[in-house]
Amino acid sequence: MFTLSDFKKTRFYQDTYREGKIEGEIEGKIKGKLETIPNLLNLGLTVEQIAIALNLDLEFVKKVALSEQN
Repeated sequence: MFTLSDFKKTRFYQDTYREGKIEGEIEGKIKGKLETIPNLLNLGLTVEQIAIALNLDLEFVKKVALSEQN
């Protein structure tokens, strides 16, 4: 009988699990940076400085900054 532990040993499962883990890590890093932007704005940093410091696209930081003002 094919069990769950057998399935977890398959290349398909291992590749899919690895991809999901990588995507989750990336999403977590982006979320952390996104949550940091308002704090850096409150400290007086410019959107340009924030984009450089967080290695984010300037236009993305500008959009987040605008949404925080509203």
